[in-house]
Amino acid sequence: MTVSTPIVPDPNATLANVLGRARTQQLSLAELFQMAEGLSAAGQAPQAIELYKTWIAFNDSNPLLHLAYFNYAVSLSKSGDISGTLNALRAALKINPDFGQAHVNLGRTLEDCGLTGQAVLQWRSYVDTTSDVTPDRINHRHLVLQHIGRVLEGAGKLEEAEAALWQAMELQPHRTEAAQHWISLRMRQVKWPVITPNIHISSRQFMDAMSSMTIACYADDPLFQLAKAHRYCTATVGRPDTRGFVRKPVRQKSGTGQRLRIGYVSSDLRQHAVGFALSEVLELHDKSQVEIFAYYCGDPAPIDHTQARIKQAVDHWRDITKMSDIDAARQIVADEIDVLIDVNGYTKHARTKIFAHRPAPVIVNFCGYPGSMASPYHQYMIADDYIVPRENELYYTEKVLRIPCNQPVDRKRTVNALPTRASVGLPEDAFVFASFNGMQKISASCFSRWMAILLATPGSVLWLLVGDDSVNERVKQMAQQAGVSPDRLIFAGKVQNPDHLARIGLANLFLDTFPYGAHSTAADAITQGLPVLTVPGKSFASRFCASIVSAAGVPELICTGPEDYVGKAIAFAKNPESLVAIRQSLQDQRETCALRDMDRLVRRLEELFWQMQGEAERGETPVPDLRNLNVYYEVGAELAAAGIEFESEQAYRQRYLDQLKLMDEHAPLTPDARLWKDLAG
Repeated sequence: MTVSTPIVPDPNATLANVLGRARTQQLSLAELFQMAEGLSAAGQAPQAIELYKTWIAFNDSNPLLHLAYFNYAVSLSKSGDISGTLNALRAALKINPDFGQAHVNLGRTLEDCGLTGQAVLQWRSYVDTTSDVTPDRINHRHLVLQHIGRVLEGAGKLEEAEAALWQAMELQPHRTEAAQHWISLRMRQVKWPVITPNIHISSRQFMDAMSSMTIACYADDPLFQLAKAHRYCTATVGRPDTRGFVRKPVRQKSGTGQRLRIGYVSSDLRQHAVGFALSEVLELHDKSQVEIFAYYCGDPAPIDHTQARIKQAVDHWRDITKMSDIDAARQIVADEIDVLIDVNGYTKHARTKIFAHRPAPVIVNFCGYPGSMASPYHQYMIADDYIVPRENELYYTEKVLRIPCNQPVDRKRTVNALPTRASVGLPEDAFVFASFNGMQKISASCFSRWMAILLATPGSVLWLLVGDDSVNERVKQMAQQAGVSPDRLIFAGKVQNPDHLARIGLANLFLDTFPYGAHSTAADAITQGLPVLTVPGKSFASRFCASIVSAAGVPELICTGPEDYVGKAIAFAKNPESLVAIRQSLQDQRETCALRDMDRLVRRLEELFWQMQGEAERGETPVPDLRNLNVYYEVGAELAAAGIEFESEQAYRQRYLDQLKLMDEHAPLTPDARLWKDLAG
């Protein structure tokens, strides 16, 4: 941010003349800003910095000197002069201690230097001096509190982060960023209820604040997740300015012998669950049929064997991390990509605005995001028959195409030798239930089921992935409150991936979470011979684990509901021999089941790419159906807040239909391709 004015500079004025006017105090502050901005825009940043420095030196009595120092700091920051930036911002605050934006920028600069403790102290100083909130301070105070929460969360100080974010929420409850982080923090800390409406923040505001990923952990509500994704896309991505952006038409390739050009865009082509999943897929692509481009948009990964392997597997590697969205889109156009795959979806480091430019004729949602993108430009989604049965296609705006199993696995991953139970802190003779999902996936109802299982199976233990110390302690306290001895909960420490894969097999039964189930975690477990018990719901995230279990050839581990899940878990623990046949089945089918048949999966992927290409050549590329998604959002925001965990498909859809009827009575709804189509007809 810089402070600017509408004054138009004299294009004929030379820098020497302007510097002379600055020295004689004849250059107004408004002219200074405009001249400096003009120099910067013309690529003359050093001259702009010299102009600021001169003006400040000779106009030290100007009552708005702090504004000049602030813009000077911005220019220094852009040039990479961090020391100068810090000095200029401190000078601005010395003149005007209440200058909110300078506090914000000073903290950010300190954070960028790795001085997060000093950054938090800087922001707290502003919070402490602005308790008398006025309209001109409220935005800066809100922003500072958000930054404090974000940095403290990254530092693992979760309680302090939660407190700062709550202050920000109370200050401006209509803004969603702070509440979104606050809700995620509550989930990570297994604090229930997750949302706590009060006189300051309503249930609706909490619903508005949740991301589509968070909603997937909170409720098995695919229609609300769909509408939430569309709302996020509209508000955050929007419509880019495509003036001057030249797209290339669909290239005729079917039957010509030419290769299809496939582009994978991802921030996770490294040591990450997605990187592990795609490594062998990229290696197995038939290079006589497809030419593979990888567009990496993640953090630097200088010593990363997974990324090095992916670079070897693809035909072309492009690091677009530092490119602007439009420049990255232009690179994709220049590469003449036919089918562009969004591997991020709405996850960390996503570059959705690149896809909004439509840099390729075909855009696909695959592998990295558990749901619909609900955008105007994602035309296809790749899933499987279990995750998206035909009758559930109404929950997605993309045309759904299917592969044998939506979870690719890497059969070449290193697995170390099986350790002993004693070496990982497990009792030798106990029945070991395990769940290596992240803490944020554990809901109150899910935990209650686990406690019921432990109470019914004396001597058994529950093996969980370690969280923060305070979180581990809270989980143990909740177990004790449920009547389960805390020492029956054992936490698996963080280890290297080959060691983690090796220890998985020490457990007896993996207990999945609901409504957001295990994804790659379930594939890892089954690959290591550990049976996985799961309950499928209606949404993508709640059905993914069951897809993996089905693809592994053990559908008897898929439960019909929560009661069946508890009953089966107890039965297995009371009769461990009943798992022997299942383990043997997993072993017998290990190299032939759909879960590990990567050759078949990749051939099917390539068939789908050519199908998409053929449809594009014939002008049959599907158009995402976005009708009435704002209506479904309004209904979903109310229904999700009701907190219904598990219900039949019929009951779920009826709840939506009842509300849609009421809305239609008030103002007639237009037909759509989801629930309202039959009644509208």
